[in-house]
Amino acid sequence: MSSAEERPYYLAWQLLLPGQSRRVKGLISFFGSAREAFLASPRHWASVVGERLAEALAGRKAKLDLKKEEERLRKSGVRYVTLAEPEYPALLREIDSPPAALFYLGEIRQEERAVAIVGTRRPTRYGREVAESLASDLARFGVTVVSGLARGIDAAAHRGALSGGGRTLAVLGTGCDRCYPRENWNLWREIERKGALVSEFPLGTEARPWHFPVRNRIIAGLVHAVIVVEAPEKSGALITADLALEYGREVLAVPGRVTTPQAKGSHLLLKQGAYLVEKAEDVLEVLGWEIIGAEEEKDLALNPEEEEIVSLLAAGFLSLEELVERGKMPVDACLSLLSMLELKGVVRPGGGGTYLLTRQGENLLRSRRGKGDPR
Repeated sequence: MSSAEERPYYLAWQLLLPGQSRRVKGLISFFGSAREAFLASPRHWASVVGERLAEALAGRKAKLDLKKEEERLRKSGVRYVTLAEPEYPALLREIDSPPAALFYLGEIRQEERAVAIVGTRRPTRYGREVAESLASDLARFGVTVVSGLARGIDAAAHRGALSGGGRTLAVLGTGCDRCYPRENWNLWREIERKGALVSEFPLGTEARPWHFPVRNRIIAGLVHAVIVVEAPEKSGALITADLALEYGREVLAVPGRVTTPQAKGSHLLLKQGAYLVEKAEDVLEVLGWEIIGAEEEKDLALNPEEEEIVSLLAAGFLSLEELVERGKMPVDACLSLLSMLELKGVVRPGGGGTYLLTRQGENLLRSRRGKGDPR
């Protein structure tokens, strides 16, 4: 049976049993195709999933109007791809329980270089800075960054990838027409334009606690490696790391402060053999990827005021107010300098109204110091 013929039946099963891919897989395997499984009687379903679920499925099927559901998807702008189609993400297809259909906004593609950056919803400032900076640098190297659009590390990773001019995928625990948390709405829209929002849950699905551990398998399935940035000992990020190992993906972790509860899980992973990550190049080395996509470094000509901003940002993320105070300069002058440095690719915006050096800016600073420049 062709993929075009199977496509609506894979969609039907995703609508009937969202988040229950193992059961869907069992039914399709038993009957030989999604179509045959869909057309089978509840009595035959019962031999695979039990009488109780078979009876519930019969009730759901009786209410399902596939044409109406496809029209809802079309009107919402949400598309879907099924396991029957070659466009389905190849990496996700490898796991033991891939969704029968994957809903998405934006653009999905076969990602040649993709990593997940995950972590706590309550990070320290250090954790946010590292996640954003790491994601930005990976994006500049042509790596797609995948995360879950949650507060904290997830949101920082998405922002970093976007600021680095790269692609990012957000795997949702809701339907593709529901933004959760609502505070990430602007980020959601930017991801839709410059990457993709993906979900296995049908339109209208609200956030439920059990959705997030389930969606973590998709995060791990879409990537070559999972990087954990700040995760307490009991964390969804550690579930994602465990799934990554199960799927044969690499697991990496960023070290944190030993006194910080948010770093306990990350340090546990490092003790168990996860690769230690300090910079984007560490990730590329672990995965055997060449450094591509990075702009050639140039010995840029900066005026003394721009050099001062670069020197101040050597300490890490700083807000506009901190730069004005430390540089003893007017706000307007500081903003003008920051704009020029952004155009030169030396400085970029960070989270929460802060600024930081780009990889090019960091290399420029090292170059200056290597030549004996005290700045």
